[in-house]
Amino acid sequence: MLLRDQLSLLQIFRMTWKLDITMIIFCTLAYFTDIYWLRDHISIPISITAVLGTALAFFIGFNNNQAYDRWWEGRKIWGALVNDSRTWARNLITFCESDDHGQATTLARRMVFRHLAFVYALKSALRKDGDTYYEGYLSPEETESVSKSKNVPNAVLNLQATDLRTLRDLQAVDGFLFRDINSRLTAFTDQLGMCERIRNTVFPPSYLFFTRVFIWFYVMMTTFSLSENIGPWAILFGWAVGFVFHVTHQNGLSIMDPFETNPMSLPLNSISRTIEINMLEMLGHSPLPSPVEPVSKQYLL
Repeated sequence: MLLRDQLSLLQIFRMTWKLDITMIIFCTLAYFTDIYWLRDHISIPISITAVLGTALAFFIGFNNNQAYDRWWEGRKIWGALVNDSRTWARNLITFCESDDHGQATTLARRMVFRHLAFVYALKSALRKDGDTYYEGYLSPEETESVSKSKNVPNAVLNLQATDLRTLRDLQAVDGFLFRDINSRLTAFTDQLGMCERIRNTVFPPSYLFFTRVFIWFYVMMTTFSLSENIGPWAILFGWAVGFVFHVTHQNGLSIMDPFETNPMSLPLNSISRTIEINMLEMLGHSPLPSPVEPVSKQYLL
């Protein structure tokens, strides 16, 4: 996630220089094609490009709207996960009654630590980065148990459900608290499923493919129609028009998969660390881990 609302010219150049060179070459070829061949056969009116541009804007707008919906839904899911995690820890730490042997208190603290394993396992599963940081919050037996599962975050939630039942059997939680804590487990399951839905649902490739094709076709037609009126300047204007449409489309593509590791994606590392700091602080743990540092002081991962 970007930390600043402005981009420098250098950053823009780094992101678009390959596209700029490709478009300039493309517009140059289109211009000379029109000069040495097409002009002798047909004259393309400027009104054609106006109609094409309007239709293309609708295509790009649809793509970008759907991409932002995916990104914003992911952000809302992780925002809810932060709030539910704090409530989960507060209920277990504050309201669980201790028994004669202190087993319930130990079990409640273990469930708080284990929830951090769930958060980091979910982050790792969404990014498919192979990060095993979550194992630090599990016992060796639990690590071995969840490693056999095809869905590690869900396996961690199953362990939580087992311990919650034990707390009920120890009478450390009454019926109302049991129902509330179990509702948090349900919420975590829902958040896991919603994240998996976004991660595993591929945006229809036909929209992306044809939008790219239409942009290049529009750039070509614009260069053809302008070359008869402004000569070689058609190359520059063709590039400018293509730059606007291509970059607008790329903005949508950059947030199409909100859980990827790029500057535009959601800062899952930072959000996970925030949850970790909050919950360890509630447990009285010290020292607390440091917040995730921005990459090049520009964005968080």
